[in-house]
Amino acid sequence: MQIACLDLEGVLVPEIWINVAERTGIDALRATTRDISDYDVLMRQRLKILNEHNLKLVDIQDVIAGMGPMKGAREFLDELRHNFQVIILSDTFYDFAAPLMKQLGHPTLLCHRLHIDDDGRVVDYHLRMPDQKREAVMSLHHLHFKVIAAGDSYNDTSMLSEADCGILFRPPQNVIDEFPQFPVTTNYEELMAAFKQASIKIS
Repeated sequence: MQIACLDLEGVLVPEIWINVAERTGIDALRATTRDISDYDVLMRQRLKILNEHNLKLVDIQDVIAGMGPMKGAREFLDELRHNFQVIILSDTFYDFAAPLMKQLGHPTLLCHRLHIDDDGRVVDYHLRMPDQKREAVMSLHHLHFKVIAAGDSYNDTSMLSEADCGILFRPPQNVIDEFPQFPVTTNYEELMAAFKQASIKIS
């Protein structure tokens, strides 16, 4: 049995923090795992900026409420689920993702949680576990599943390496250069073809 594991932001939905940056005009919030490979460094930077600008969870949720999946993402995901069991492995937070999951047909999502104080401020974050994407793929292997994984950023590369086949989707050039072992896809037709090719390869 084969399972498809997908990153969320940059693969199925736009980058949430980039949308927050554009809505608020705070350019420093545009940084993502495409730019900073250390997730804790990235999140500590984000928390500091939110505090400095008095932005609360509701402000971020207001931005997310106006977002939707990327064009063609829902159709791609529906087709993928005809051929694979699908799990979304993301470094986003349940506090953010619920409206987007509804628009994607409620796929299984494994991600993290935020710590919100009584005033609605985002004061900390809690990882489900370190390197959870890779750990999830390892656990699926222990259950005797084969895994094909797709992502776009630094924080996906350990998942792609652990999978039986890893695929990059619209990655930045720095990720392509550092991880030339993964095939690169630029649209959902290419990504679907890569999944089907990988499925034959590992069957």
